[in-house]
Amino acid sequence: MTSTAGPGSAERPDGGAFAVELPIFTGPFRILADLILAQKIDVCDVSIATVTDGFLAHSKEAEGWSLEEATWFLAVCAIMLELKVGRLMPRHEVVDEEDLLGVSPDLVYARSIELAAFRTVAVEIARGLDEESLRFTREAGPPTEFAHLYPDVLEDVSADDLARIAAVVFRPPPMVDLSHVTPIRYTMAEAVEAVRDHLGRLGQASFRDLVADCDERIQIVVRFLALLELYREGKVDLAQAATFGEIDVRWEGEAA
Repeated sequence: MTSTAGPGSAERPDGGAFAVELPIFTGPFRILADLILAQKIDVCDVSIATVTDGFLAHSKEAEGWSLEEATWFLAVCAIMLELKVGRLMPRHEVVDEEDLLGVSPDLVYARSIELAAFRTVAVEIARGLDEESLRFTREAGPPTEFAHLYPDVLEDVSADDLARIAAVVFRPPPMVDLSHVTPIRYTMAEAVEAVRDHLGRLGQASFRDLVADCDERIQIVVRFLALLELYREGKVDLAQAATFGEIDVRWEGEAA
């Protein structure tokens, strides 16, 4: 028996083995499946429907169905469909193609049901889009003869109502109570000048001596910050013998 081979048709060059003729591959289907599973050929470039039509034609021309060959063909096509769905549909997990090599028949059957569900949903979505494409929203207003039926929303609004609303909207915000916040009465410039004056006269002093004339805690904090600023500028040198011990300050700048 002879047959004319065309794109996607089945041939039997080796006496009955199912072969395909595709734009990217020509030869036995088993070799094509091995190349796809080995990631030598992109599964998206293979039309599974065309291959299936060729296999059905090949089976009709053969003397009888081979259960082993048909079972193997269905399993391989299911794996190829799974690979193609994994490539075309976004998923959080990347499909590991190597794990699909040892897939069981039950899992193949479950995946075929899943693919059927995908096809059903795709058909329903396409049908819904076609139906909704025939509907258009009304952009024109009501006809003139029905305009008097719509109530005037500003009919019951008076000038007093607008004044009352404006008074609420433009009312100044309430004053924030800042009585619990300690006011800053001591500036960084004053603290730097005080430290410079002390060390200019003494040359060296402890931090306790530098803050002896401070009356409030905020003055001590600002004077410590001023000391750090002078240290950053290289005008003083700091030394501390022990952790949490006394801080000794030595003047390194120009003589006062």
